[in-house]
Amino acid sequence: MGSYVPVTDAQRREMLAAIGVDALGKLYEVVPEELRVKEPSLPAGKSELEVDRMMAALAGKNKVYASVFRGAGAYRHYIPATVKAVVGKETFVTAYTPYQAEISQGILQSIFEYQTMIAMLTGMEASNASVYDGATAAAEAVAMCRDRKRTRALVSAAAHPDVIETIRTYCWGAGVRMDLVPVRDGTTDLAALETMLDDTVACCYLPQPNFFGLLEDGEAAVDLCHAAGAKLIAGVNPIAMALLKPPGEWGADIAVGEGQPLGMPLSFGGPYLGFMAASGPLVRKLPGRIVGQTTDSEGNRAFVLTLQAREQHIRREKASSNICSNQALCAMTAAVYMATMGQSGLHTAATQSMAKAHYLAEELGKAGYPLVHPGEFFHEFVTTCPVDPAAVLKRLDDNGILGGLPVPDGILWCATELNTKEEMDQLVSICREVAAHGA
Repeated sequence: MGSYVPVTDAQRREMLAAIGVDALGKLYEVVPEELRVKEPSLPAGKSELEVDRMMAALAGKNKVYASVFRGAGAYRHYIPATVKAVVGKETFVTAYTPYQAEISQGILQSIFEYQTMIAMLTGMEASNASVYDGATAAAEAVAMCRDRKRTRALVSAAAHPDVIETIRTYCWGAGVRMDLVPVRDGTTDLAALETMLDDTVACCYLPQPNFFGLLEDGEAAVDLCHAAGAKLIAGVNPIAMALLKPPGEWGADIAVGEGQPLGMPLSFGGPYLGFMAASGPLVRKLPGRIVGQTTDSEGNRAFVLTLQAREQHIRREKASSNICSNQALCAMTAAVYMATMGQSGLHTAATQSMAKAHYLAEELGKAGYPLVHPGEFFHEFVTTCPVDPAAVLKRLDDNGILGGLPVPDGILWCATELNTKEEMDQLVSICREVAAHGA
């Protein structure tokens, strides 16, 4: 790649001299000798056809399940063909976060529409242009809330483990104390939360639904937090928001979540996006980019990056966030998905997911896999397992079914609108057989 670097040999020597070395190798003297690569062992080049065959063979090793009953943060939903057709256009695929904002009106408008729909979906007043993923969004929201006097964060132990660890990492880096609010009967223990709230707590992160699929009492949690002068961050499933009361209506200060369910396939883990929305008083603390609508000198509708004079741009060392990019293509995908589905389509997807999950839970209960936790749930739930969960999941795998996720109390199952009654009945039949006869 050296020939592609736009500097001459003379320029390289000049730069090396400026830092006091006479050869590039001197820059790596701190690397132990045994870790240095002397001569790169690269295979011979291949033709396009050979590479195509090799990649096809590698892809053939992937196991793609026809039937999926696992969620735990990434969900398999129906994606209209329109979504891929639109975002697959060359003009959109090549779009990135706008660094020359005023001449990027197309991408700015797409982000503005995305922000508008996220704000509507969550019931909040403003949204940013997205961050890296749902866990990052949760951690960034915690950073939004802390101040000089309030430097402690509370996180529900019923949140997704990856979200908890991401928040913990951000808090560690910022010197912020993070404490877990215990779980009782599968949901956040609000009595414990009340005792943990004091004048050092900046915020509490509450998942809705939580990792176990159960619905939390968001309004009660908001009341407790606000009475103690703390803010409430709601971590929400965007599909569930089409059916449940959005966090903006029950008083949450910030709403965050993973945007993958909004038109993005599972794709072996990404790329995804984290959405963030906030109430009016917190808009100036939203990290990343925010697109605003205005008019140009001729009175025409136009778009700009707005509220840019924020800490992450002008005082980096004192900033609460250093995110300055966004998941532009993923946000575009979410916007096209929401526009295509519309309010009724999203409501249908949410209703079917919830109804099918309840049917599956009832049938699994009859087969010897009763629910672990009482309470209402959206489209995920935990059941006990009368045998080793690995045996159940192995038998399902042998039949082309990706079963639920093993958790300490049993198995976390998920159903969406894509799961048919026939698929659910087959899963229940296999589970019943394994429970009766073992592996």
